Amino acid sequence: MNQSEERFVYLFNSYFKKTATQQETNELFKLIASSANDEHLTVLMEKAWDEIQFTVPLFSANKSYEMLNHILHDGKQELEAIPSQTRIFYWKKYTAAAAIVLVGSFCLYFGFKQKNLKQRFAVQKETKILPDALPGTNKAVLTLADGSTVALDSAHIGVLSKQGKSVVNNTSNGKLIYTAGNTGEETIPQINTLATPRGGQYQIVLPDGSKVWLNATSSIKYPTFFNGKDRRVEITGEVYFEVAKNAAMPFIVKTSNTEIEVLGTHFNVMAYDDENATKTTLQEGAVKIRSANWSGTLKPGQQAIQSKQNVNIIKEVDVDQELAWKNGLFQFADDDIQSIMRKVCRWYDLSVVYEGDIPVKQYSGRISRGVKVSELLNMLKYTGVNSEIKGKSIYLIN
Repeated sequence: MNQSEERFVYLFNSYFKKTATQQETNELFKLIASSANDEHLTVLMEKAWDEIQFTVPLFSANKSYEMLNHILHDGKQELEAIPSQTRIFYWKKYTAAAAIVLVGSFCLYFGFKQKNLKQRFAVQKETKILPDALPGTNKAVLTLADGSTVALDSAHIGVLSKQGKSVVNNTSNGKLIYTAGNTGEETIPQINTLATPRGGQYQIVLPDGSKVWLNATSSIKYPTFFNGKDRRVEITGEVYFEVAKNAAMPFIVKTSNTEIEVLGTHFNVMAYDDENATKTTLQEGAVKIRSANWSGTLKPGQQAIQSKQNVNIIKEVDVDQELAWKNGLFQFADDDIQSIMRKVCRWYDLSVVYEGDIPVKQYSGRISRGVKVSELLNMLKYTGVNSEIKGKSIYLIN
């Protein structure tokens, strides 16, 4: 261990044991806030924790719940919103008990490369391999006009097909691109469908240039080129749109119970069959929503929640939270455990079994969608949610 590593371990231990001076505390958190050596610092924190975990009393369940809320919710917002010097003040208000949670979650919040980190620790010490599940990946199935299907993954890169006058190209980063040529005498477009399975996500660029992101267990049906008075697509699941502007040809998204009309805008639609309502969240522009018993217009930052009984307009919604999945995150804000587990199970291709009473608490937090499910469940454990993975199921034990 070189001199700088020894210094970091000393500072970490001193802070945890409450012997660090104000200057040492500031020095420690300046190192932590630095992004230059994130992975390296995480390794040192793990080592430091191994050295002291048996000599320092652990904290109570109530305290762990309080600390988790700080770190996952308030602490995260503060770290993103304020300058680095002020960050130190907010982290200092956490007790030394925060260190155990910090060690387990630090890499999640600062974007560390956990795959390499886990491989490094696997070499250093032998551990018992427990059941786990990997996060979802870029994968989908393309159904062509003749009914044939193509499994999309990294093994199928390049030009896949010609659908009418459109060329279909699959890229290495999980994106399907339609390039519309001269339709000539062709007046009837062919219909294609892109669908993601559980544990899958994909992007598509439609023939008009509109960009579309599909979450797990979602689909979009679309023509190989747009003609007529509008551009129509049909979706299931959760889909985010960045619609190419065309004032002469409105873009219409159809779900099982709603039609959404736009000219050019960015918005998210969540219309899973196992959810209680369809949610349309507008990020930019304007959308018109029509259903059997309601119609209205959304402004940026608003959300329409449509259930079987009624429609509720949320005038100020957290757009970042609604779009977190597109940005590679799980983000919860006062969500119940059932809502959380539906999202988790879709992404990790698992099911959930509740043993005992279903927890009635609400949970807030944010975590990368790139972690293994065991790491996400370990975070929930600090709030009192105990779980076990058996085969393809998560058992929640209460």
